[in-house]
Amino acid sequence: MTVSHFRRSMLCLPASNAKALAKLAILECDATIYDLEDAVAPEMKAAARDALIGHFAAGAKPGVEHVIRINALSTPWGEADLEAVARCRPDAVLVPKVENVSDLAAVAARLDQAGLTETRLMAMIETPKGVLNAAVIAEAHAPRLAALIVGLNDLRKETKVPRGPDRHLLVPWLMQVVLAARAYGVAPIDSVSNDFRDLVAFETECAEGRAMGFDGKMLIHPAQIEPANRRFGPSEDEIAAARRIVAAFDAPEAAGQGAINIDGEMVERLHLEEARKLLVLVSS
Repeated sequence: MTVSHFRRSMLCLPASNAKALAKLAILECDATIYDLEDAVAPEMKAAARDALIGHFAAGAKPGVEHVIRINALSTPWGEADLEAVARCRPDAVLVPKVENVSDLAAVAARLDQAGLTETRLMAMIETPKGVLNAAVIAEAHAPRLAALIVGLNDLRKETKVPRGPDRHLLVPWLMQVVLAARAYGVAPIDSVSNDFRDLVAFETECAEGRAMGFDGKMLIHPAQIEPANRRFGPSEDEIAAARRIVAAFDAPEAAGQGAINIDGEMVERLHLEEARKLLVLVSS
């Protein structure tokens, strides 16, 4: 499967929802998270696995990153979920409530035993231990670990921080996850926004998340895709600025220069590196 370079929008949907699975073909999210965990009732777990196997057998949408969120191996459903993963062969497996290195190591070992050595891991960071150990987890499992995804609903429950009009009380924990992810080359992904009808508040949260350094957001409704793609994607001004930086450093007079003046601003080669990365992303 061809994986998108962007993870601006990672839409999570119940694997048991046939209508939602069918609609994926027309949606423009960067990644799809097929949920076998929280969004699927215990009595529907087996049916959800069967539906997911059928969906992949029929041909999942190309050009999108396909991720399966399994139940923890400590639950009655985790092993059966990994058997379904072996049949679906997604791009990545998302492990819930990761708190330590061993939580991912156990899943990685099962994937390797099934011959899925190229299948990447993603970790839900949604408990106090998960936040505190985020850097250790990222260091231990990079480069196979593709993303750390924050789960604020569970984190609020575990810490007794109530839902409010904004997330200012949670910013230190969110930034801790971003820092851990950036230190080890892992993508930090912001938490879901539960009120999918309030797109104004959602856009504000997206802007806040991008300012904190997140690459994108986990979504729960298709209406959130467009604003997430727009807010977490590069603007036309940012793309134009990247092109100016590359052109300026490519000029003969910039040869051997570590920093140059572009429109009255000193620009270093580290900015050139970032500009080139951005232009590769938007051209792919």
